[in-house]
Amino acid sequence: MRWLALCRRPDAAAGDSDALAWLALSFTPRVARLEEAVVAEVSASLRLFGGARALRQKLQAAATQAGLALGAAAWAPTALAALALARCPQHPQQGRLAERLDALPLAALSAAQAHHAMLARLGCQRLGELRRLPRPALARRFGPGLLAALDQAYGDLPEAHAWLTLPERFDARLELPWRVEHAPVLLHFAEQLLRQLCAFLAARHAGVRALRLAWQHDAMRARDVAGGGELTVATADTTRDLRRLSRLLAEHLARTTLAAPAGELRLSADSVLPLEEGSAGLLPGPADPQERTTTNALLERLCVRLGAGRVREGRLHEDHRLDHMQRWHPWPAPPAPAARRPPGPQPTWLVEPPQPLRCDAQEQPVFAGPLARISGPHRIEAGWWQGGGLQTRDYYVYRSATRGLLWVYHERLPASATSGWFLHGVFA
Repeated sequence: MRWLALCRRPDAAAGDSDALAWLALSFTPRVARLEEAVVAEVSASLRLFGGARALRQKLQAAATQAGLALGAAAWAPTALAALALARCPQHPQQGRLAERLDALPLAALSAAQAHHAMLARLGCQRLGELRRLPRPALARRFGPGLLAALDQAYGDLPEAHAWLTLPERFDARLELPWRVEHAPVLLHFAEQLLRQLCAFLAARHAGVRALRLAWQHDAMRARDVAGGGELTVATADTTRDLRRLSRLLAEHLARTTLAAPAGELRLSADSVLPLEEGSAGLLPGPADPQERTTTNALLERLCVRLGAGRVREGRLHEDHRLDHMQRWHPWPAPPAPAARRPPGPQPTWLVEPPQPLRCDAQEQPVFAGPLARISGPHRIEAGWWQGGGLQTRDYYVYRSATRGLLWVYHERLPASATSGWFLHGVFA
């Protein structure tokens, strides 16, 4: 068997142990808690991940992506031995197991550390010296637990572990060390829960498109204040990127006011979706998934800062009238059925209502100077089925030396009309 013991850093949050265990479950189903560490039996996974070194590198990369800081780690044929070696990273990690364990201090094994004072008076400072003591006398004085722990660490007795499993849905809570009065301060504590969420998603090879952060108000709040509050954070696509979720949550909290001091946080994700891992390309290009993710993250922050509906997305719509073939929806727009491409270029912005244009001596439109025709005409006769009436227009694309590309149409008016030219759109 091949065991890997993982310890979190001493300065890490307590919830990071759960996140570390969930992260290890993405590499092997045999993961257990052993005192302050997480142990994983990975002998069946070594070939899949390309060996022990490659597995350790992939685990480190996954921990970095989830915002987790790994502490000491060690390999051994038994879980207790791996934990003992991880507690003493300054000692040799290579060689025969018995020789490596014999050189460790008593503090490396919790069962021996509990009797450190008495064992020190007997002249024992290392596990090898403890192991050479007479076993019957050792059992009578210190109980059978010490000998059992020694035998399990050296591989002479089998170990029994309660394997960890992933919950069906993510729901974590955190009691705050003090009462928080300002919502942006909650981000520091919410990031602990976000790290657990990202590790949970990594183990499920999944992501989220929405998560909910709720807080419980202090019991000493005013009578007219509710017991708590919450906000929902939505993303444009499925993700488990910790930095992206943290930035988006920070934008929401910056615009949130707490009705009373908060004493507890709760983060939940009801819907977990499969996350499609994109293949890494040799050269970045328009189809680069990382570029698309970066654009979506920027648009998400703009939606929070500017307000819902202020960021819009253009979608093609099936219609015979050119000015009705493009509609703008709040971003991200829901999926729409496929529509035929417009017969000509569509302007970025429509001028509503259309602006009448003057004509020169040759009956050509003029707008901030003379215009040069680029394309057209494109004739339409449509719209009789709606209240707007029949459209009989010829559309053109003109270039202005000062205003750029313009979308202009000529209304086929009665002979009494003086001008039938209108500016209907501007190309960005």
